[in-house]
Amino acid sequence: MQTKIEIENNLNTLPSQFADLLGVEYASTVSKEHKKVKGQFFTPTKISNFMGSIASKPTSKNITILDPGCGTAILTCSLIEKIVEFGLNSIELVAYESDIKLFPYTEQSLQNLKKWLKEKNVKFKYTLLASDFIEDMSISLKKHKESFDYIISNPPYFKLSKGDKRVELFQNLVKGQSNIYSFFMAVSVNLLKKDGELIFIVPRSFASGQYFNSFRDYFFSQINLNFVHLFKSRSKTFDRDSVLQELLILKGNKNNSENVTISTSEGLKDLQESKLKEYHISEIIDLKSKAKILHLPTTNYEENVMQLFKSWKNNLIDFNIQISTGRVVSFRSRDLLFETYQNTTIFLTPLYWLHNVTKMSINWPNFIPKKSQYINMTEKSEKLLLPNKNYVFLRRFSSKDDKSRLIAAPYFSHYNKNKLIGVENKLNYIYNLEGELQENEAIGIAALLNSNVFDTYFRTFNGNVNVSATEIRLMPFPPIETIRKVGNQLIEKNDYSEETINKITSQWLTENIELIND
Repeated sequence: MQTKIEIENNLNTLPSQFADLLGVEYASTVSKEHKKVKGQFFTPTKISNFMGSIASKPTSKNITILDPGCGTAILTCSLIEKIVEFGLNSIELVAYESDIKLFPYTEQSLQNLKKWLKEKNVKFKYTLLASDFIEDMSISLKKHKESFDYIISNPPYFKLSKGDKRVELFQNLVKGQSNIYSFFMAVSVNLLKKDGELIFIVPRSFASGQYFNSFRDYFFSQINLNFVHLFKSRSKTFDRDSVLQELLILKGNKNNSENVTISTSEGLKDLQESKLKEYHISEIIDLKSKAKILHLPTTNYEENVMQLFKSWKNNLIDFNIQISTGRVVSFRSRDLLFETYQNTTIFLTPLYWLHNVTKMSINWPNFIPKKSQYINMTEKSEKLLLPNKNYVFLRRFSSKDDKSRLIAAPYFSHYNKNKLIGVENKLNYIYNLEGELQENEAIGIAALLNSNVFDTYFRTFNGNVNVSATEIRLMPFPPIETIRKVGNQLIEKNDYSEETINKITSQWLTENIELIND
């Protein structure tokens, strides 16, 4: 198959530019559904050139490159355009592309690259494979171990089901639902030479969260980060493909480097004006911890907030306080749910949903279609219900319209006369393990979670809309006495506005630490 763009007419065009044209041409021939199934998001030229530009000087005149999931090979082209300046003799490339429809475009791109390199007297040999990279490497990983000087990739992004063959092959890296891109990263570190370099663009989601715990533990034990670029906007990066998530570019190697440069931009337009700051690796990842969460501060204020949290030595569990996720999954409990109260022999109790919770306030009942406000108290539902006692409800998800990622409210047992209540699965609930949260504790915890300081800290490691119970369990908290004092002062003022919460929490949390909000 010959694509519409003629290769002979493009020898004066950079290989990366030609690869981009091929990508646009291919995208016009397939449906959005096809790209979604394949997890395809084609790298814009500005990003591919940026990724190529951060590559370090080659350690040899004869180098090997791996591009798994290569698309039209735009990343390979951008990388080679940069490193060829160092006077290479030969380049050997192994590239994978499992989409047969895309294969002819990739072949044409690599042929164009070969002609371009020939003009520069650089030998270029490539192997383009149509097999699945993950499945292929599960068989031949030992054969190719530490084979490549550079591994560069924009891997596919999609979730894998538990029954997927690739999940079975790498069970030790998976806990819960996993994403294919993390498998590409994990396999690639094994294929990198000791003095090689890995450059990836991936979603930020791997940086935190329980599902990626095993992956982070493995990945950060194999690779040393030395550069991370964070795109702060969820929509201004892969604008042609309408990608709505935070993305980052990372560069790592197997050297014993201890410093990491963090670079940030909103999106593509300000990519060349990125802000740079250097950190010791221990400042952004606690490599001694089980979770190995990656923090990415983007301002002096965020950096100072991180230092504040590091000064606290407790988690909620140290105060005998725990957080769990609501037990009622609505689609599994339809026969137990009621839209309105039934004045019959049916015994109903409130069911609290995400939309019932706003900052420091619970609005119940709040009737919305398909969000039943009551649940039947029966033997069947008893295991789904909670004792009616004091809690803090925390939303598990934030929406694009929410200014804050953390939205919490205290719940008190006197709100309802029943012995049991229902909490829907999209809410987390915080509670005392053995007794009752005191009023000042519930108000204090809710206020802290709603404060700018806590929201800022949360954003340094979480780039999505999810708020997992695991992440809150791992978050440092100030001493319980401080939590109670925050609660007492708010009770005394009887003012739970955001302005008052931020004023009081800042007063108690930061009296000895200067926070500069830039």
